[in-house]
Amino acid sequence: MIVSPVHTGSTSSEWERLYVVGDIHGYSGALDRMIDEIYRDLNTNPSDSCLTVTIGDYVDRGPNSKAVIDRLAQNPFPTDFIGLRGNHDDLFQAFMCNPAIAGDWRRIGGLETLHSYGVNIRDVMRGKNYERAAETLSAAIPQAHLEFLNSLRVSLTIGRYFLCHAGVRPGIPLELQDTDDLLWIREPFLASKLDFGKVIVHGHTPVQEPEVFPNRINVDSGIYITGRLTCAVLQGERIRFLSVS
Repeated sequence: MIVSPVHTGSTSSEWERLYVVGDIHGYSGALDRMIDEIYRDLNTNPSDSCLTVTIGDYVDRGPNSKAVIDRLAQNPFPTDFIGLRGNHDDLFQAFMCNPAIAGDWRRIGGLETLHSYGVNIRDVMRGKNYERAAETLSAAIPQAHLEFLNSLRVSLTIGRYFLCHAGVRPGIPLELQDTDDLLWIREPFLASKLDFGKVIVHGHTPVQEPEVFPNRINVDSGIYITGRLTCAVLQGERIRFLSVS
């Protein structure tokens, strides 16, 4: 099941095991392989109480953002499922209301996302007719995709873990974190040695291999650079990883 959507905060339910999938960025084939990998892991290591969390950035850069959203909107996982919002997902949704942001968005993967929804990107590539592209996208995007995007949370607390897309601002209580930081921050978060009160599980900053520090876990293995999609498997203090390419 997809857990009832709220945009921020904790959930009262506790799960024995968390599967946390890193940034997908339009690579629907890798998503399908990771879904299969989670099924295999559950068959090998059974548990009746599991939650899958996707860390955000479903769109941009890769070839088939539409297929990624289509899959996730129906919860393809063999567990409960919560989706978090990434900065690229935020730009994608904002473009339909404010086409002018395409000036920046088209340079960081927006063209690939528009193309996956059947939008002619020739003028957008030249910096023209953003409004027409936004209208075409709004007409083409399925209602189920909009509902999925609207359901995305910006943060989630489960047990000893605080999950968000990008990270948190050091010195600010977790419950008071700013949405822009949760979606966009890199420094000073990445360099911080502070105890945030929870272990922060995040993506957003690509790394060759998943990172595990006392105060944070980075699950973004930079699929558009490395070709690998990573999933952290968290069960109490035990941490392991699944990887597909």
